[in-house]
Amino acid sequence: MHAYRSHTCSELNASNVGDTVRLSGWVHRVRDHGGILFIDLRDHYGITQVLADPDSPVFKDIEKVRSEWVIRIDGTVMARSPELVNPKLPTGEVEVFIRDMEVLGEAAELPLPVFGDQEYPEETRLKYRFIDLRRESLHDNIMLRSNVVSSIRKRMEGQGFNEFQTPIITASSPEGARDFLVPSRLHPGKFYALPQAPQQFKQLIMVAGFDKYFQIAPCFRDEDPRADRSPTDFYQLDMEMSFVSQQDVFDTIEPVLKGVMEEFGKGRPVNQEWPQISYKDAALWYGSDKPDLRNPIKMQVVSEHFAGSGFKIFASLLENEGTEVRAIPAPTGGSRKFCDRMNKFAQQEGLPGMGYIFWRDQGEGMEAAGPLAKNIGPERTEAIREQLGLGVGDAAFFLGGKPSAFEGVAGRARNVIGEELGLTDKDKFEFCWIVDFPMYEKDEETGELDFSHNPFSMPQGGMADFENKDPLDILGYQYDLACNGYELISGAIRNHKPEIMYKAFEIAGYPAEEVDKRFGGMVNAFTYGAPPHGGCATGIDRLVMLLADESNIRQVIMFPMNQRAEDLMLGGPSEPTNEQLRELGLRVLPQES
Repeated sequence: MHAYRSHTCSELNASNVGDTVRLSGWVHRVRDHGGILFIDLRDHYGITQVLADPDSPVFKDIEKVRSEWVIRIDGTVMARSPELVNPKLPTGEVEVFIRDMEVLGEAAELPLPVFGDQEYPEETRLKYRFIDLRRESLHDNIMLRSNVVSSIRKRMEGQGFNEFQTPIITASSPEGARDFLVPSRLHPGKFYALPQAPQQFKQLIMVAGFDKYFQIAPCFRDEDPRADRSPTDFYQLDMEMSFVSQQDVFDTIEPVLKGVMEEFGKGRPVNQEWPQISYKDAALWYGSDKPDLRNPIKMQVVSEHFAGSGFKIFASLLENEGTEVRAIPAPTGGSRKFCDRMNKFAQQEGLPGMGYIFWRDQGEGMEAAGPLAKNIGPERTEAIREQLGLGVGDAAFFLGGKPSAFEGVAGRARNVIGEELGLTDKDKFEFCWIVDFPMYEKDEETGELDFSHNPFSMPQGGMADFENKDPLDILGYQYDLACNGYELISGAIRNHKPEIMYKAFEIAGYPAEEVDKRFGGMVNAFTYGAPPHGGCATGIDRLVMLLADESNIRQVIMFPMNQRAEDLMLGGPSEPTNEQLRELGLRVLPQES
């Protein structure tokens, strides 16, 4: 017999009754039923109930066993009584009577329990992550992640993609976040960088003539943490294709993600037609470029109903250029209590408030109520109701000014309204492409132009756009994929022509010499015959987070950092030794108090 096990803790069933078996695993829990000791023995695969009574030769040793000890047992498989069968376990028809036992590893007093779903402080869970990972829900999440990655690989290879690995130690290349720099011992005073993404390498792979590339790529960014983002590193499905249009990229990645969601989504439906929504419309309708389409609410511009009206706040705002009033419809939200609650929400978000109108039945007909209704009068109020398609028991909320000042709050208010009124269908996946991103945006304080999204994107009109359009009107072949309010994909058709790339960066204030300095390797490659190409990257962590129905990305990462980008388990970041600093020619300056 094998030194540690003849079976795993998920394999035994009624067909094994009478067999002598050997199992190894962790003591999940111990129960004493009137002198008979029952142990749930757990390994990676499942749980088997084992037991001993005073007739067992090792009963006294078993009495000493505690939770999370690692033990090996030899015993005889017995059928459970029909009334004691556990249908929730694959091994629920049987139990094993222990005839021999060996303690393979004792466990000290536990800092957090493995059995049960008790909530423990995250700092404790991260410090003892190796114990936390034994808990069923977290163990399942990590296995889900492994299976999702395996499925993605098979699906990409099935579409003719080849997986190539790109360098981890490379040159610094701005991707919109801070680099992690790595000092060079052989080149004192110079630094490598950990790649924020394989962006330039995957484009060079296309220039080299490899038609379809993908990689489950580690990416490193020194970012501030949040619930859906790791502060140090993350993984993405990185892909690139040659001789493709934007639609070709969509047609390639959609079946991969649909298949993964259907395979691991526990029966939750996936919308089969993924709408393509312009960035401009997404901002208007949803207040976000990653809208949650499970929520049916669509915001609308209602400026005409407030221009010159008795509601002086909005009427005065609308006299200024670039301002407008938007309405957030709230079907079934027509109560003063709910409207006041949403007004308070807007104040908590930093706005003076949020105007509202709600419609109620007064017996003799419908009546519009609320301060706004009184100020603008019944004719304008009725026009708003008709435009928004609302009726008795419904409400609408209003925000005004420059869209950039209130759009984000409007989007968050839309989400809250959808949640609180039960309009958001939580039990499905709703995907949509966001397209037609502007190439440039203007800094409102300095008035300077900069790239709004991906600097390596091709303008939709090529060089003609730069020659004939206001830069703020130029759209790029850039796209994001949103699902249930999260951005899952970002990508673009790349700018593969040096003259267009130089012009694109020139408009953003980067002279040719700066482009050569930062991206010289890629620009140089484009002078030797570059194919049209494009691709995208899918966030693995967020994808698994959605499938696992988790709201915190750390729940699907095996060894995550805490919110301060610290590894509490191994003690990172750590202080270098003086010898290390000397080798690298570095000196650590004291922090200013």
